[in-house]
Amino acid sequence: MTTQPKISIVAPVFNEQGNIETLHRRIVEVMESTGESWELVIVNDGSRDGSVDELRSVRERDARVRVVNFARNFGHQNAVTAGMEYARGDAVILIDADLQDPPEVMLQMLDKWREGFHVVYAVRAERKGESWFKKFTAKLFYRLIYRIAEIDIPVDTGDFRLMDRQVVEALKAMPEHNRFIRGMTSWVGFRQTGVEYVRQERHAGETKYPLRKMLRFALDAITGFSYFPLQVMIYASLILALIAVVAIPLVAFLRLAGSHLQFEGQATTLIVLLLLSSFQLFFLFVMGQYVARIYDEVRHRPLYIVAEVWENTSDAGVTDENSAG
Repeated sequence: MTTQPKISIVAPVFNEQGNIETLHRRIVEVMESTGESWELVIVNDGSRDGSVDELRSVRERDARVRVVNFARNFGHQNAVTAGMEYARGDAVILIDADLQDPPEVMLQMLDKWREGFHVVYAVRAERKGESWFKKFTAKLFYRLIYRIAEIDIPVDTGDFRLMDRQVVEALKAMPEHNRFIRGMTSWVGFRQTGVEYVRQERHAGETKYPLRKMLRFALDAITGFSYFPLQVMIYASLILALIAVVAIPLVAFLRLAGSHLQFEGQATTLIVLLLLSSFQLFFLFVMGQYVARIYDEVRHRPLYIVAEVWENTSDAGVTDENSAG
Protein backbone atom coordinates (compact mmCIF):
# COMPACT_ATOMS: atom_id res chain seq x y z
CA MET A 1 0.00 0.00 0.00
CA THR A 2 1.39 3.39 -0.99
CA THR A 3 1.97 5.84 1.87
CA GLN A 4 -0.68 8.53 2.12
CA PRO A 5 0.94 11.76 0.91
CA LYS A 6 1.10 14.69 3.29
CA ILE A 7 0.92 17.28 0.51
CA SER A 8 -0.81 17.18 -2.87
CA ILE A 9 0.08 19.52 -5.72
CA VAL A 10 -2.63 19.88 -8.36
CA ALA A 11 -1.73 21.16 -11.83
CA PRO A 12 -4.31 21.43 -14.66
CA VAL A 13 -2.79 21.01 -18.13
CA PHE A 14 -4.15 22.04 -21.52
CA ASN A 15 -1.68 22.13 -24.43
CA GLU A 16 1.36 22.77 -22.21
CA GLN A 17 3.99 21.00 -24.30
CA GLY A 18 7.41 22.27 -23.27
CA ASN A 19 6.33 23.15 -19.74
CA ILE A 20 5.57 19.80 -18.11
CA GLU A 21 9.09 18.45 -17.73
CA THR A 22 10.32 21.73 -16.24
CA LEU A 23 7.30 21.98 -13.95
CA HIS A 24 7.93 18.47 -12.64
CA ARG A 25 11.65 19.11 -12.09
CA ARG A 26 11.08 22.32 -10.14
CA ILE A 27 8.31 20.80 -8.02
CA VAL A 28 10.56 17.85 -7.17
CA GLU A 29 13.36 20.23 -6.12
CA VAL A 30 11.01 22.24 -3.89
CA MET A 31 9.18 19.31 -2.30
CA GLU A 32 12.31 17.26 -1.66
CA SER A 33 13.59 20.14 0.50
CA THR A 34 10.54 19.86 2.79
CA GLY A 35 11.13 16.26 3.85
CA GLU A 36 7.37 15.63 3.56
CA SER A 37 5.64 12.92 1.56
CA TRP A 38 3.88 14.37 -1.48
CA GLU A 39 2.15 13.67 -4.78
CA LEU A 40 1.66 15.59 -8.00
CA VAL A 41 -1.83 15.29 -9.51
CA ILE A 42 -1.84 16.49 -13.12
CA VAL A 43 -5.21 16.84 -14.84
CA ASN A 44 -4.93 16.63 -18.61
CA ASP A 45 -7.84 18.79 -19.81
CA GLY A 46 -8.07 17.34 -23.31
CA SER A 47 -4.66 18.46 -24.60
CA ARG A 48 -4.17 18.19 -28.36
CA ASP A 49 -0.43 18.83 -28.59
CA GLY A 50 2.50 16.78 -27.31
CA SER A 51 1.51 17.20 -23.66
CA VAL A 52 0.27 13.61 -23.38
CA ASP A 53 3.69 12.20 -24.35
CA GLU A 54 5.42 14.41 -21.80
CA LEU A 55 2.92 13.40 -19.14
CA ARG A 56 3.47 9.73 -19.88
CA SER A 57 7.24 10.18 -19.67
CA VAL A 58 7.04 11.99 -16.32
CA ARG A 59 4.61 9.44 -14.94
CA GLU A 60 6.84 6.50 -15.91
CA ARG A 61 9.84 8.07 -14.16
CA ASP A 62 8.11 9.22 -10.98
CA ALA A 63 5.51 7.11 -9.18
CA ARG A 64 4.44 10.15 -7.14
CA VAL A 65 2.85 11.61 -10.27
CA ARG A 66 -0.81 10.80 -10.95
CA VAL A 67 -2.30 11.79 -14.31
CA VAL A 68 -6.05 12.25 -14.73
CA ASN A 69 -7.01 12.32 -18.42
CA PHE A 70 -10.28 14.02 -19.36
CA ALA A 71 -12.35 12.65 -22.25
CA ARG A 72 -12.26 16.15 -23.79
CA ASN A 73 -11.59 19.74 -22.80
CA PHE A 74 -13.91 20.66 -19.90
CA GLY A 75 -12.24 23.92 -18.86
CA HIS A 76 -9.65 25.10 -16.36
CA GLN A 77 -11.96 25.43 -13.35
CA ASN A 78 -13.37 21.93 -13.84
CA ALA A 79 -9.84 20.56 -14.20
CA VAL A 80 -8.89 22.20 -10.90
CA THR A 81 -12.00 20.67 -9.34
CA ALA A 82 -11.06 17.20 -10.56
CA GLY A 83 -7.55 17.64 -9.19
CA MET A 84 -8.93 18.46 -5.76
CA GLU A 85 -11.19 15.42 -5.86
CA TYR A 86 -8.29 13.10 -6.72
CA ALA A 87 -5.85 14.74 -4.29
CA ARG A 88 -5.25 12.85 -1.03
CA GLY A 89 -2.94 15.14 0.93
CA ASP A 90 -3.64 16.99 4.17
CA ALA A 91 -2.74 20.14 2.25
CA VAL A 92 -3.58 20.72 -1.43
CA ILE A 93 -1.71 23.29 -3.53
CA LEU A 94 -3.17 24.52 -6.83
CA ILE A 95 -0.65 25.68 -9.44
CA ASP A 96 -0.80 26.30 -13.20
CA ALA A 97 1.53 24.38 -15.49
CA ASP A 98 2.78 27.41 -17.43
CA LEU A 99 5.31 28.26 -14.66
CA GLN A 100 4.10 31.82 -14.32
CA ASP A 101 3.45 30.86 -10.70
CA PRO A 102 6.88 29.85 -9.33
CA PRO A 103 6.78 26.50 -7.47
CA GLU A 104 9.29 27.92 -4.98
CA VAL A 105 6.49 30.06 -3.48
CA MET A 106 4.95 26.83 -2.19
CA LEU A 107 7.52 26.82 0.62
CA GLN A 108 6.11 30.10 1.96
CA MET A 109 2.60 28.68 1.70
CA LEU A 110 3.57 25.58 3.66
CA ASP A 111 5.13 27.73 6.39
CA LYS A 112 1.85 29.64 6.78
CA TRP A 113 -0.12 26.39 6.79
CA ARG A 114 2.02 25.04 9.61
CA GLU A 115 1.26 28.24 11.52
CA GLY A 116 -2.40 27.26 11.48
CA PHE A 117 -3.87 28.95 8.38
CA HIS A 118 -6.36 26.90 6.35
CA VAL A 119 -6.01 28.87 3.09
CA VAL A 120 -2.85 30.57 1.86
CA TYR A 121 -3.38 32.47 -1.39
CA ALA A 122 -0.62 33.98 -3.54
CA VAL A 123 -0.90 37.73 -4.16
CA ARG A 124 0.58 39.03 -7.41
CA ALA A 125 2.83 41.95 -6.44
CA GLU A 126 4.14 42.21 -10.01
CA ARG A 127 3.20 40.65 -13.35
CA LYS A 128 6.04 40.10 -15.82
CA GLY A 129 5.71 39.42 -19.54
CA GLU A 130 2.10 40.61 -19.88
CA SER A 131 0.72 43.37 -22.08
CA TRP A 132 -0.58 46.63 -20.62
CA PHE A 133 -4.07 45.61 -21.72
CA LYS A 134 -3.87 42.31 -19.84
CA LYS A 135 -2.57 44.04 -16.71
CA PHE A 136 -5.19 46.79 -16.91
CA THR A 137 -8.16 44.46 -17.43
CA ALA A 138 -6.96 42.08 -14.71
CA LYS A 139 -6.57 44.94 -12.24
CA LEU A 140 -9.99 46.29 -13.19
CA PHE A 141 -11.64 42.87 -12.84
CA TYR A 142 -10.17 42.11 -9.40
CA ARG A 143 -11.25 45.46 -8.01
CA LEU A 144 -14.69 45.24 -9.58
CA ILE A 145 -15.40 41.79 -8.17
CA TYR A 146 -14.06 42.93 -4.79
CA ARG A 147 -16.52 45.84 -4.76
CA ILE A 148 -19.68 44.07 -5.88
CA ALA A 149 -19.28 40.52 -4.53
CA GLU A 150 -21.25 39.46 -1.48
CA ILE A 151 -18.00 38.10 0.03
CA ASP A 152 -14.47 39.49 0.35
CA ILE A 153 -12.38 38.08 -2.50
CA PRO A 154 -8.73 39.21 -2.18
CA VAL A 155 -7.54 41.38 -5.06
CA ASP A 156 -4.70 40.36 -7.39
CA THR A 157 -5.03 36.67 -6.56
CA GLY A 158 -5.52 33.72 -8.89
CA ASP A 159 -6.01 30.03 -8.23
CA PHE A 160 -2.42 29.63 -7.02
CA ARG A 161 -3.05 28.75 -3.38
CA LEU A 162 -2.74 26.18 -0.62
CA MET A 163 -5.84 24.72 1.03
CA ASP A 164 -6.15 22.58 4.11
CA ARG A 165 -8.01 19.28 3.83
CA GLN A 166 -11.00 20.80 5.67
CA VAL A 167 -11.33 23.47 2.98
CA VAL A 168 -10.95 20.95 0.17
CA GLU A 169 -13.73 18.79 1.61
CA ALA A 170 -15.97 21.86 1.88
CA LEU A 171 -15.32 22.73 -1.78
CA LYS A 172 -15.98 19.14 -2.86
CA ALA A 173 -19.45 19.51 -1.36
CA MET A 174 -20.17 22.43 -3.73
CA PRO A 175 -21.01 20.87 -7.14
CA GLU A 176 -22.05 24.08 -8.92
CA HIS A 177 -21.27 24.14 -12.64
CA ASN A 178 -20.17 27.71 -13.38
CA ARG A 179 -17.22 27.61 -11.04
CA PHE A 180 -15.03 30.42 -9.72
CA ILE A 181 -12.63 28.61 -7.40
CA ARG A 182 -11.05 31.67 -5.79
CA GLY A 183 -14.51 32.99 -4.92
CA MET A 184 -15.66 29.62 -3.59
CA THR A 185 -12.53 29.41 -1.45
CA SER A 186 -13.33 32.80 0.09
CA TRP A 187 -16.97 31.81 0.62
CA VAL A 188 -16.19 28.75 2.80
CA GLY A 189 -14.31 30.90 5.32
CA PHE A 190 -11.70 29.42 7.72
CA ARG A 191 -8.43 31.20 8.56
CA GLN A 192 -6.94 32.73 5.42
CA THR A 193 -3.84 34.75 4.63
CA GLY A 194 -1.74 35.74 1.61
CA VAL A 195 1.89 35.70 0.51
CA GLU A 196 3.23 38.06 -2.13
CA TYR A 197 5.18 36.92 -5.17
CA VAL A 198 6.26 38.09 -8.62
CA ARG A 199 4.30 36.43 -11.42
CA GLN A 200 6.76 35.34 -14.10
CA GLU A 201 6.58 35.21 -17.88
CA ARG A 202 5.09 32.09 -19.42
CA HIS A 203 7.85 29.47 -19.83
CA ALA A 204 6.54 28.12 -23.15
CA GLY A 205 3.40 28.11 -25.27
CA GLU A 206 0.56 30.63 -25.45
CA THR A 207 -1.96 31.87 -22.92
CA LYS A 208 -5.11 29.77 -22.55
CA TYR A 209 -7.16 32.80 -21.55
CA PRO A 210 -7.78 35.01 -24.61
CA LEU A 211 -10.19 37.94 -24.32
CA ARG A 212 -13.26 35.80 -25.03
CA LYS A 213 -12.48 33.37 -22.21
CA MET A 214 -11.54 36.22 -19.88
CA LEU A 215 -14.95 37.81 -20.41
CA ARG A 216 -16.72 34.50 -19.82
CA PHE A 217 -14.68 33.93 -16.68
CA ALA A 218 -15.50 37.41 -15.40
CA LEU A 219 -19.19 36.81 -16.08
CA ASP A 220 -19.10 33.55 -14.12
CA ALA A 221 -17.41 35.34 -11.22
CA ILE A 222 -19.88 38.22 -11.13
CA THR A 223 -23.07 36.20 -11.52
CA GLY A 224 -21.80 33.50 -9.16
CA PHE A 225 -21.06 35.81 -6.23
CA SER A 226 -23.03 39.01 -6.74
CA TYR A 227 -26.60 40.19 -7.35
CA PHE A 228 -25.32 43.63 -8.31
CA PRO A 229 -26.32 43.33 -12.02
CA LEU A 230 -29.91 42.63 -10.98
CA GLN A 231 -29.83 45.54 -8.56
CA VAL A 232 -28.58 47.84 -11.33
CA MET A 233 -31.67 46.93 -13.33
CA ILE A 234 -33.89 48.16 -10.50
CA TYR A 235 -31.98 51.43 -10.10
CA ALA A 236 -32.01 52.12 -13.83
CA SER A 237 -35.74 51.45 -14.00
CA LEU A 238 -36.39 53.88 -11.14
CA ILE A 239 -34.27 56.57 -12.82
CA LEU A 240 -36.12 56.16 -16.12
CA ALA A 241 -39.46 56.29 -14.31
CA LEU A 242 -38.39 59.45 -12.49
CA ILE A 243 -37.37 61.09 -15.78
CA ALA A 244 -40.77 60.23 -17.25
CA VAL A 245 -42.65 61.61 -14.22
CA VAL A 246 -40.75 64.89 -14.48
CA ALA A 247 -40.87 65.12 -18.28
CA ILE A 248 -44.63 64.59 -18.76
CA PRO A 249 -45.85 67.69 -16.84
CA LEU A 250 -42.90 69.74 -18.15
CA VAL A 251 -43.74 69.03 -21.78
CA ALA A 252 -47.44 69.67 -21.15
CA PHE A 253 -46.68 73.03 -19.52
CA LEU A 254 -44.38 74.14 -22.34
CA ARG A 255 -46.93 73.24 -24.99
CA LEU A 256 -49.73 75.06 -23.18
CA ALA A 257 -47.44 78.07 -22.80
CA GLY A 258 -46.84 78.08 -26.55
CA SER A 259 -43.13 77.34 -26.33
CA HIS A 260 -41.25 76.94 -29.61
CA LEU A 261 -39.15 74.05 -28.19
CA GLN A 262 -39.54 71.05 -30.47
CA PHE A 263 -40.58 68.03 -28.43
CA GLU A 264 -42.49 66.36 -31.20
CA GLY A 265 -41.15 64.63 -34.30
CA GLN A 266 -40.01 61.24 -35.49
CA ALA A 267 -36.33 61.79 -34.68
CA THR A 268 -36.99 62.41 -30.99
CA THR A 269 -39.36 59.47 -30.79
CA LEU A 270 -36.89 57.10 -32.44
CA ILE A 271 -34.05 58.17 -30.16
CA VAL A 272 -36.15 57.60 -27.05
CA LEU A 273 -37.36 54.22 -28.32
CA LEU A 274 -33.82 53.11 -29.17
CA LEU A 275 -32.59 54.17 -25.74
CA LEU A 276 -35.36 52.33 -23.93
CA SER A 277 -34.97 49.26 -26.15
CA SER A 278 -31.23 49.09 -25.45
CA PHE A 279 -31.93 49.17 -21.71
CA GLN A 280 -34.55 46.44 -22.06
CA LEU A 281 -32.31 44.18 -24.13
CA PHE A 282 -29.41 44.64 -21.69
CA PHE A 283 -31.64 43.78 -18.75
CA LEU A 284 -32.96 40.70 -20.55
CA PHE A 285 -29.37 39.61 -21.20
CA VAL A 286 -28.49 39.94 -17.51
CA MET A 287 -31.59 38.01 -16.47
CA GLY A 288 -30.84 35.41 -19.11
CA GLN A 289 -27.39 34.80 -17.65
CA TYR A 290 -28.84 34.00 -14.25
CA VAL A 291 -31.55 31.79 -15.79
CA ALA A 292 -28.93 29.94 -17.88
CA ARG A 293 -26.99 29.14 -14.71
CA ILE A 294 -30.13 27.79 -13.10
CA TYR A 295 -30.62 25.61 -16.18
CA ASP A 296 -27.05 24.31 -15.90
CA GLU A 297 -27.66 23.28 -12.30
CA VAL A 298 -31.02 21.53 -12.80
CA ARG A 299 -29.66 19.35 -15.63
CA HIS A 300 -27.31 17.68 -13.12
CA ARG A 301 -24.69 16.87 -15.76
CA PRO A 302 -21.25 15.90 -14.42
CA LEU A 303 -18.60 18.61 -14.32
CA TYR A 304 -16.18 16.43 -16.29
CA ILE A 305 -15.67 12.93 -17.73
CA VAL A 306 -12.45 11.04 -16.95
CA ALA A 307 -11.22 8.77 -19.73
CA GLU A 308 -8.41 7.15 -17.71
CA VAL A 309 -6.13 7.63 -14.74
CA TRP A 310 -2.42 6.80 -14.76
CA GLU A 311 -1.26 5.79 -11.30
CA ASN A 312 0.03 2.85 -9.28
CA THR A 313 -2.59 0.14 -8.88
CA SER A 314 -1.87 0.13 -5.14
CA ASP A 315 -2.69 3.85 -4.78
CA ALA A 316 -5.74 4.76 -2.79
CA GLY A 317 -8.36 7.16 -4.08
CA VAL A 318 -10.50 7.42 -7.19
CA THR A 319 -9.06 5.17 -9.90
CA ASP A 320 -11.97 4.04 -12.05
CA GLU A 321 -11.66 4.65 -15.76
CA ASN A 322 -14.47 6.45 -17.61
CA SER A 323 -15.64 8.02 -14.36
CA ALA A 324 -17.55 11.30 -14.08
CA GLY A 325 -17.24 14.09 -11.60
